[in-house]
Amino acid sequence: MAMRDKIEHAIQNQPCTVKDLKSKFGGDRGSDRKVMEAVDQLVHEAVICQRQGVFFTVRSGRADKALLCKVVKLGKNFAFVMLEDGTSDIFIPGRFTRGAMPGDMVLVEKFEHPRVEGSDEGEILAILEEKNDLVGTARRIEGRLKFVPDDCPAISMQMMRDCEGGAKDGDKVAVEILQRGNRQEDHRVGVAMRFGSSDEAKRCAKALLYAQDIHSRFPDKVREEAKKLENAEVTEKDTEGRMDLRALPIFTIDSAETKDIDDAISLTKTPEGGFELGVHIADVSNYVKPGSELDNEAFNRATSVYYADQVVPMLPKQLSNGICSLNEGVLRLAFSCLMHLDKDGNLIDYRFVKSVIRSRVKGVYSEINALLAGSADDELKGKYHEVLSQLPAMKELYGHRARLRKERGCMDIESGEVKLILDEDGHCIDVKKRTSGESEAMIEEFMLLANQCAAHFARVKQIPFVYRVHEEPNAEKLERLHTLLQACGINDHFAKDVPTPKELSAILEGVRGGPYEQIINTGMLRCMSKAVYEEKPKGHYGLVLKDYAHFTSPIRRYPDLAIHRIMTAQLKGMDKDTMVLRYSDFAEKASKQSSEREIIAMQIERKAEDCYKAEYARRHLGECYEGRISGVTQRGLFIELDNGVEGFVPASSLTPSGTMLTEGIRLSDPVSGKNWSLGDTMMITIVRADVNLGKIDFEVAPASTK
Repeated sequence: MAMRDKIEHAIQNQPCTVKDLKSKFGGDRGSDRKVMEAVDQLVHEAVICQRQGVFFTVRSGRADKALLCKVVKLGKNFAFVMLEDGTSDIFIPGRFTRGAMPGDMVLVEKFEHPRVEGSDEGEILAILEEKNDLVGTARRIEGRLKFVPDDCPAISMQMMRDCEGGAKDGDKVAVEILQRGNRQEDHRVGVAMRFGSSDEAKRCAKALLYAQDIHSRFPDKVREEAKKLENAEVTEKDTEGRMDLRALPIFTIDSAETKDIDDAISLTKTPEGGFELGVHIADVSNYVKPGSELDNEAFNRATSVYYADQVVPMLPKQLSNGICSLNEGVLRLAFSCLMHLDKDGNLIDYRFVKSVIRSRVKGVYSEINALLAGSADDELKGKYHEVLSQLPAMKELYGHRARLRKERGCMDIESGEVKLILDEDGHCIDVKKRTSGESEAMIEEFMLLANQCAAHFARVKQIPFVYRVHEEPNAEKLERLHTLLQACGINDHFAKDVPTPKELSAILEGVRGGPYEQIINTGMLRCMSKAVYEEKPKGHYGLVLKDYAHFTSPIRRYPDLAIHRIMTAQLKGMDKDTMVLRYSDFAEKASKQSSEREIIAMQIERKAEDCYKAEYARRHLGECYEGRISGVTQRGLFIELDNGVEGFVPASSLTPSGTMLTEGIRLSDPVSGKNWSLGDTMMITIVRADVNLGKIDFEVAPASTK
């Protein structure tokens, strides 16, 4: 059979890429050339056509139905792919996955008649781009060292013997797929990086960062630029053209361990009883110039990543901890938002200025809280003597702003954040619920006000910008919230289809202090749309604000740095038309990149925290604790302990006679009459903790009956 006929026959059975055809019919330079000549001839004769590098027979019509997708999830016998525009996903049965891996770009054809009504189901026609670097665990299975990917722990792949890289059973590793087979299990891999034991959370966290190509070390060219700013100081020449605010008693308030200090405050009372509030932000844009290596790297990272006691910074330490950090007692260049508020805390006007400041003291939340509460000793008062007189006015202003925030219906959702306590070796030895006091809330409110002013500034002047946008919840998420509220016996009759933030806030207030408080808070949080960055102002649903942006953290967030750059150009007198030409594309790209990288950072932080929690739980295997049922599924119960650690109780450990799920809130045993409902407390025993996967298993404590 001629090469032309062989290729036509192959493509009739299955769409193919050039790589597929060369693999099947080529092998050397001569036969590869014959393959390409035959393909060109078939295309010229309109026997086959091409889409995204994949060849189809013209009469099949499949090319018109092919969709460009990305593999987002992989199971033992299935995969899910997401359309390129992210609008919906498609289920792929195992026999139609073609060995595709998470991250692969693929062409997919949807089935006309999926097995489940209302769901999309299809077949992967071809793999266009292969993602061959994976992170997972080395496991000795049936005498051979195999690789188990984090993305699909039900699959194991052979490690090529010459490419094991010294990996041992239980090591956390990064691998490269060296040979691909028709099924995922047929792939062959080699070790690219060893992180250490998968039983250590810090090793698993390093692997999570590696998997997303996030590195603590900056590229050499970036380090060279940053080196020029090492031990830099603000000179009198640097202060030219800036408002001199050195005489103002400005100070910072952060946690004790903070080294990248990018915001400071000042406050004075006016003779009329009003307030002059200053929010002074590190002028990072003065040092990170467009087109520089520092700026390119900051754009790519888009955010600092925080986990446990570690940070992977957006900017090198010469900037983040040095010249851009508003350290105590030294001159610093700032971008100040100077606000005038009346005696009731209403914002009257504001202005933005480039300034030079000197922070009087590095304030610490816990110390400020003690001063506000009147429990500080003389030594502590001495530390803050230069700014002590501002604290009563700050407390007064915060009281007004908190009242106004509540009046407009802003939701006060408890996020359930925890603090991980690590030993000197970086192992998690304790987990505690994170608490915040009055000073934390005060600073948050003052920063929020400056952010609001920045967005208003841009919207009114109609300049390109990066806004922080939070849209109202969609119908699907609201239906889930409705089910949860009904299950908890909470009336959720709203005036319109979409509840107002004030209506949701009233529900949160109603459950405060009760058994459903954390469950409703979590459910409400999951109901919310994800806040994103966009170049168009759409307002912020959760904060009930028409104008909102991120202005106050340019050391650790690129959107803040981006709008500093744009606002600086406007303040220098650049006309609107020039600004539109220069910054529209920049604002759009910065918004998209920052939104994407923020999601990745949040996923890493969440997964790393789960690993550390599991590491803590391993120290307490066999111990009993009281917890509260935070989730109910057919498979079992999720139980949250007082310190925020959550584990799973399988239904099989509740009763031997089987359970029945009722409305997603209750499991019951029809034989004994026992039931386990959302919000109930129960005694559990910690029986297993998988640090690698960040999963904890509980069982009902022996003496517990409910």
